[in-house]
Amino acid sequence: MNRTKPPFRADHVGSLLRPASLHEARAKRASDEIGADALKAIEDREIERIIKKQEEMGLHAITDGEFRRSWWHLDFLWGLDGAEKHIMDAGVKFAAVNTRNEGVQVTGKLGMAGPHPMVEHFKFVAAHTQRTPKITIPAPSAIYGRPMMTPIDKQVYPGMDAFFSDLGQAYKKAVRGFADAGCRYLQLDEVFIAMLCDPKYREQMTKRGDDPEKLGPLYADLINVAMSDIPADMTVTMHLCRGNYKSTFMGAGSYEAEAEVLFHRTNVHGYFMEYDSERAGGFEPLRLVPKGKIVVLGLVTTKTGKLESKDAIKRRIDEASKFVPLDQLALSPQCGFASTEEGNTLTEDEQWAKLRMIVEVADEVWG
Repeated sequence: MNRTKPPFRADHVGSLLRPASLHEARAKRASDEIGADALKAIEDREIERIIKKQEEMGLHAITDGEFRRSWWHLDFLWGLDGAEKHIMDAGVKFAAVNTRNEGVQVTGKLGMAGPHPMVEHFKFVAAHTQRTPKITIPAPSAIYGRPMMTPIDKQVYPGMDAFFSDLGQAYKKAVRGFADAGCRYLQLDEVFIAMLCDPKYREQMTKRGDDPEKLGPLYADLINVAMSDIPADMTVTMHLCRGNYKSTFMGAGSYEAEAEVLFHRTNVHGYFMEYDSERAGGFEPLRLVPKGKIVVLGLVTTKTGKLESKDAIKRRIDEASKFVPLDQLALSPQCGFASTEEGNTLTEDEQWAKLRMIVEVADEVWG
C-alpha cells in the first residue's frame, strides 16, 4: 500500500520554522545592512540544511520550507503582473491576534508575462534533492478571500467577470511555468473555501457585498483553470486550513458546507485536510471523496509542540477509513509550521519530532 507518487503516505504541507540566522538576515536586509546577494547566500545555506533534514526524516516530498518568503500567499501574489503590495489600515483578525497589515492590491491587468519568480525557488530544491521536489503556492482565492475587500482599480476592472477571468489565466500560465521547469508536485493552499465552512466568515463576506453560495464554486473553477494546461504526469493537491498565524486560527466549521465543491467540482488529485481539532468537524464529509483521489489527513497539529501519541493518531486514521478506503488516505501535519515568517509557537526540535512520528506512523499503517 506504499505510494511511489505524490501525495505520499507521509507528507507535509510545506512551510517550516525559520532558524534564528534567517530571521537575523532578513532583518538586516530590511534595514539595508546587507544586500540581496548576502541574504540569498544565507537562504541557500539554510534551505540545503532543511532539505537534508527532511530526507533524514524519511520524507519523500521535499520543500524549501518557504524560507524565501514572508507570507504563505502574498509573496506569490505580488509576483503576478498587475498586483502590488498594499499596506492596509489594520491586519486580518485571527482568534487571538491580528496579522501584520500587509496585503495585495490590483493596479493593472492581471497576467503572467514570463515565469513566476518562484520558479527559481523550485529549481533550487530540485537541484539539491534526489527525492520529489514540491512547490507550494496560494490558490487563486487568496487574492480575493480576505474579509476586507481587496483594492481593485475600477478603471482596469469595472466589472468582476474580467478580473476573475484574467486571474485564472494568470494562474494557468504560472502553473505551466512550474511544470516547464520540471515541477511534478504542486500544492495549492486553499484557505478560503475552508473558511466558507464558517458561518461567521460567510456573514462577513455577505456584508461586504459577496454571495457566499457563489464563492466556493467560483474558487473551484479558478483552480480548474489554473490546472488546465498541466502535463499528464503532474500532481496538483489542495491544502485546506482555517488560518494559521502565530499558532492561532481564523475560523471553524465542518467541511460538509463545501464538500460538493471540494470533492466533485474541483479537479485536484488530492487534499491536505486540517483535522487536528474539533474546529474542522468530523470525517463524515469524506464519504463524498471520489475513487482515485487521496486525502492526506492533517491529524498532527503544528500549533503546539506537544507530540501526539501514535495510538491516538492510528485510531483517528481508523475512524476516517470508515468513510473513505484506507488506500485513499495518507498522513501529514494539519498545516505548515510557519505560514508566515514569524512561525508557530514550538521549537525546531518539536517540529522535526512531529515529522519523524508521521513517517513512523505511516510506515506502520501502510507498510
